[in-house]
Amino acid sequence: MDLNDLLDLKAKELAARKPYTLRCCLAASCHSSGSAEVKRQLERAVAAAGLTDQVEVRGVGCLRLCCQGPLVQEDPSGVLIEKVDALKAAEIVEAIKHGRKLTGLAAATEPFFAQQCTIVLANSGTVDPERIESYIAADGYQALHRALTEMSPTEGIDTMLQSGLRGRGGAGFPTGLKWATVAKAKAERKFVVCNADEGDPGAFMDRSVLESDPHSVLEGMAIAAHAVGATQGYVYVRAEYPLAISRLNLALKQARQLGLLGANIFESPFSFNIEVRIGAGAFVCGEETALMASIEGNRGQPRPRPPFPAESGLWGSPTLINNVETFANVPSIFRKGAEWFASIGTEKSKGTKVFALAGKIRQTGLIEVPMGTPLRTIVEEMGGGAADGHTIKAVQTGGPSGGCIPTQHLDTPVDYESLSSLGSIMGSGGMIVMDDTTDMVDVARYFMEFCVDESCGKCLPCRAGTVQMHRLLTKIIERRATLADLEQLEELCDLVKHTSLCGLGQTAPNPVLSTLRFFRPEYEALLQSEPALHAATPNSLSS
Repeated sequence: MDLNDLLDLKAKELAARKPYTLRCCLAASCHSSGSAEVKRQLERAVAAAGLTDQVEVRGVGCLRLCCQGPLVQEDPSGVLIEKVDALKAAEIVEAIKHGRKLTGLAAATEPFFAQQCTIVLANSGTVDPERIESYIAADGYQALHRALTEMSPTEGIDTMLQSGLRGRGGAGFPTGLKWATVAKAKAERKFVVCNADEGDPGAFMDRSVLESDPHSVLEGMAIAAHAVGATQGYVYVRAEYPLAISRLNLALKQARQLGLLGANIFESPFSFNIEVRIGAGAFVCGEETALMASIEGNRGQPRPRPPFPAESGLWGSPTLINNVETFANVPSIFRKGAEWFASIGTEKSKGTKVFALAGKIRQTGLIEVPMGTPLRTIVEEMGGGAADGHTIKAVQTGGPSGGCIPTQHLDTPVDYESLSSLGSIMGSGGMIVMDDTTDMVDVARYFMEFCVDESCGKCLPCRAGTVQMHRLLTKIIERRATLADLEQLEELCDLVKHTSLCGLGQTAPNPVLSTLRFFRPEYEALLQSEPALHAATPNSLSS
């Protein structure tokens, strides 16, 4: 395949488009609400109305406002219709047949979309994730062609450095610098790995990207492989994501068939293959050294660094590891230029960030905003604030590794440095909102319980320290603790944070430390109370 073949496929796909398109969300959230049946009902209604030449019913990825699913969007009007069932499906087609205006979501939901800036999610809800031609029609694989035919590997790395993209897996390490390190390493073979082991409670960003736009990740990996000199790639994804795995494997098959993966891509000397590796759901395998151990067929446990994966990774070879969102940014950067990407966001945090907005808030779903967007804009405007007359109490970012940010800090811009100053982290993009009914001590215990369960047990501070912290938190909640117990909890947090082997243990104390910092009176109130005669209350996040 060459560029002309790619452009011909694009032209044919666009020429086949019909005057009307009904885009039906088939991502996991809407799929679980019956959207597959909604798509079938739409297709039946279109056939029954004699509109098969006029209306295309297209299965697409996430339409983002997940709380209102199943979702259907009509083109060319762009009207988004919520909670579609069989009856509403028939009404939609009937309205198109008779030229009536469709009515969609209420005006209250407009800020949810108006404040977004989509790069990673640009194709989400638009392209059919199961048809490579749909991705090619959206300029797919043109960036790979440019990288292979117009740019040297060095120029590719320079592009990433100039873009300012930082790793979206949580640490925020400069992507271009990581690529440059792997490229400089001398070795007979090198690897590129996509970390899709998304495990934070409430996080579904990477899953949605793989379900909605898998080719953007594959294209990004191939561009990266050309830049660093790798010939083999792996996508490590957890088994709990069957729909993402299915669409990823289909995308790989289609890309190979068209010669966009494999030998001599775009008739160039560059060859690159990608395989899927399925993890068993161990949270610790999100840590890059544990992930590599799992790919190699070993138990997923972290190892000390250095050496870093860029120098000695899979089977001792230099390995580039980025997460799903990082790779999904790459094609747009190579198509539109590093300066374009660097013009979005803040001085130190370029581009956009995808968040899974969840919790006690009116509008939950997937959002993508420029770096530096205030938390208040996300929570109160886009999310619509707390429901049922309640008020926002805190926002937790970064999953079990993050912290709880109180309402008085909602004007904090979302960037790496600002969140870190509040004892939280960007993380991969989970964002859980808590209202005034939330018990913050119980929140801390919930995340500590998660870390206890997910600790691999290799190092003592994490293996034993998290258990001891969980017991102390339970003792406090049951009103059996003293001030000495609270002091011991703080000492344990410091010990586990500074002596654990990997990021799981090093960040496990963050929810405890942040709630102690901002909600200490809730801890002290329990110390001052009489012992409870009943069992501890259920976890507030699961209610």
